[in-house]
Amino acid sequence: MAAITIFGKGNMGSAIGDVFTQGGNQVSFIDSNDPVENLGDIVVLAVPFNAALSIAKANKAALAGKVVVDITNPLNFETWDELVVPADSSAAAEIAAILPDSKVVKAFNTTFAATLQSRKVSDDVQTTVMAAGDDAAAKDQLAAALTDSGVAFVDAGSLKRARELESFGFLQMTLAANEKIGWTGGFGVLK
Repeated sequence: MAAITIFGKGNMGSAIGDVFTQGGNQVSFIDSNDPVENLGDIVVLAVPFNAALSIAKANKAALAGKVVVDITNPLNFETWDELVVPADSSAAAEIAAILPDSKVVKAFNTTFAATLQSRKVSDDVQTTVMAAGDDAAAKDQLAAALTDSGVAFVDAGSLKRARELESFGFLQMTLAANEKIGWTGGFGVLK
């Protein structure tokens, strides 16, 4: 059992909390006005990209030594036509630069809240959480926390792979926004 703290209790934060709770973990939430204290071993930034940057900057010491999970897709929400990070970077890399003493992992950005809640992207395809990060032990810790949660886990490689995960998440969001796919479905990983 892991102690997990989630910043944000919107659709994604709540769905991620439910997944971790089903996995037998202790989950707590921090909203924007709550004091940042007693953080779990795994801290999930279930907030928009700019808010995640602000949280990282304001809580650098408190997040030191923690597994920090970035779920953001750094989409330009005014145009829905681009990512707001440099092409050779990612939101996760930008957060990792702010938090050199944390173990930053990119995860949950290629799933919708509905597919986390149902644990499926279709009737016969399980929801898969893909994760990218440079610390193997941090990814193992995240994978262990998802055991028995109803979702699958795939190690997508180093933190450099966060670029591709964010591009994939961006594509999925724009397809859903343009009603090409539903917000209750998405892409599945078949093994």
